[in-house]
Amino acid sequence: MKALVITKLGGPESLAVQDTPEPQVKQGQMLVRATAGGLNFADLMTTRGGYPGMPAPPLIAGREFCGVEEGSKRRVMGYVQWGAFAEKVAAFSNAIWPVPSDWSDEQAAAFPVNYFTAYLAYWQAGMTGQPAAEQTRRDTSTARRALIHAVAGGVGTAAVQIGHILGVEMYGTSSSDEKLARVKELGLRHGINYKRQDYEEAVKNLTRGEGVDVVFEMLGGEHTAKSIRCLRDFGRVIQYGTATGKAPQLDIRGLYAKSAIVQGLWLTYLSQKQEIMDAAWKQLAQWIAQKKLSPVIGKVLPMGSAVDGYKLLEEGKNYGKIVLKIA
Repeated sequence: MKALVITKLGGPESLAVQDTPEPQVKQGQMLVRATAGGLNFADLMTTRGGYPGMPAPPLIAGREFCGVEEGSKRRVMGYVQWGAFAEKVAAFSNAIWPVPSDWSDEQAAAFPVNYFTAYLAYWQAGMTGQPAAEQTRRDTSTARRALIHAVAGGVGTAAVQIGHILGVEMYGTSSSDEKLARVKELGLRHGINYKRQDYEEAVKNLTRGEGVDVVFEMLGGEHTAKSIRCLRDFGRVIQYGTATGKAPQLDIRGLYAKSAIVQGLWLTYLSQKQEIMDAAWKQLAQWIAQKKLSPVIGKVLPMGSAVDGYKLLEEGKNYGKIVLKIA
């Protein structure tokens, strides 16, 4: 079968479409003939060797796909650790979901990583109404506020759609006024171009010094500490990535000052918690049925042009999701 292979570590240039053996299906897995794959920042990190637990190359790239399940012939979308960008994918049944009947393959391939991550971030922040390990201790009768970094990306646009449903007042950062304008059409209230103004100062001014309840943080480095300073009392930073390639800097005194929390979110780990994922899917499926969620797709590329898609992510030029056509 044809697959997109990470031949060595070194970035997008190490990618190549090659003939590979078909996957061996393990107990509890299903074999899916893939038609499309969703490109994520974690995929870019994997080509550089910066993703936890990844095996040594060569390995098949990709962690998100849409296709047709062999046997039942039903259309499904799913999530794996790697191996999604191939003509056939073996995935565990608890990480496969039915494709809405009116969705294209590209929409389905753009869904699992972005929307589960965004929903679980709101869940961890205590904003979904679902029971969480901890709830914010602040009076929830006041407006709930969220700061979403990289708001025009895949997880960012998903978080805006979900936040709009939940009635959250959203602040979002991006390097482009044009992209911010497009995300405002999805429900973003306050767009912050971080190249024009410091987002910490912008949040302080826009909230009259109060700050936000939660920050969705996937940058790492100094931005974790800056995000803590953007919080209200008892707020929390949900750390779900390190796009800068730098370890998050923690401002412990800042946490003391606001009784704040920095909480990690790793979909790889949570996807193994069936009770959590089932509850998340039940709510997401309901919103899909109500036509309240629709994946934002910025570009669709053939698998042979995957390097171009990876570079768009690397340069921060994507809007919404980049999708690869597998077959």
